[in-house]
Amino acid sequence: MSTLKTFLLMAALTAIFVGAGYLLAGTAGMAIAFLIALAMNVFSWWNSDRMVLSIYKARQIDRAAAPEFYGIVEQLARNAGLPMPKVYIIDTPQPNAFATGRNPENAAVAATTGLLKNLSANEIAGVMAHELGHVKNRDTLIMTITATMAGGIAMLANFALFFGRGRDNPLGFVGVLATMILAPFAAMLVQMAISRTREYGADHAGAEISGQPLWLASALEKIHFAAARIDMPEAEQRPATAHLFIANPLHAHKIDGLFSTHPPMAERVRRLRDMARTGGAIAGPWG
Repeated sequence: MSTLKTFLLMAALTAIFVGAGYLLAGTAGMAIAFLIALAMNVFSWWNSDRMVLSIYKARQIDRAAAPEFYGIVEQLARNAGLPMPKVYIIDTPQPNAFATGRNPENAAVAATTGLLKNLSANEIAGVMAHELGHVKNRDTLIMTITATMAGGIAMLANFALFFGRGRDNPLGFVGVLATMILAPFAAMLVQMAISRTREYGADHAGAEISGQPLWLASALEKIHFAAARIDMPEAEQRPATAHLFIANPLHAHKIDGLFSTHPPMAERVRRLRDMARTGGAIAGPWG
């Protein structure tokens, strides 16, 4: 996804937030929503890593605490020419992972205990290379801000029924319904558009960082199978953060895949296998 397209999608998300404010309280509501959106973006810029890591109760580890996992991340960061990120573990049986941080110098990567337990060392390397691909592509800040904005729009939708009937509401009950139904739906579509293409980009970058596209392809298949069957309660309670993970942490089999924040897993695996077959990754940077 080009920088311009990402900027336009982020602007669209902000416009939805501001538009929801207008539907609830007219011009004054629009101005307040704009200021809130601006404050949320500034807050996310400086606190994106701490915010999402706190939500998932991630604990930071060092080489002494998890030497093999830490060493994998260290080697991959060296391959990618990136500063060593902070490394975290999330205590949950669902295999999954994400990256966060406002730039490569302030990045963090996190993996679940389920991922470290159920995947091989090579597959873990494939997953963490993907997350470092997000860092290298500077996706992490955008994805966290997107989660913050989508969560804010959902908050406005919840408040609409209680605060949307004042005299400044330009459309009355129609405005309330639009805020409750259309605004979250539109935000979901924008969030999906941002996330889907960035996942493809991180898959490609990760395969180049590890030099082994098939490691990530194998890991994605295992993660997809397990994530649809193992709960992650924190993600279920905060679905706006689901797009941060390498695979949908929600039970995707319960919803129409058309509205998933992640690309179809079969297509991601196909692209990686094609990359391996055509020699799209650099051979042998690992180890």
